[in-house]
Amino acid sequence: MKHKKKTVKKHVSKRKKKDKVAVVMHEYKEGDLHSGSKKGPVVKSRKQAVAIALSESRKASKKKK
Repeated sequence: MKHKKKTVKKHVSKRKKKDKVAVVMHEYKEGDLHSGSKKGPVVKSRKQAVAIALSESRKASKKKK
């Protein structure tokens, strides 16, 4: 008899990742997204903004565990 895997935690982390990506992309659209820290230059490339969003979402999901 096989047991079903619980996938509740994955859905929660996916939601957190999506939320974080949405926040970062909104900052990019508003012109408030900086590379590095707030003192760094403003991000002008959409590709760079996506890379920052994915990186921050990974950090956010690992931090909560």
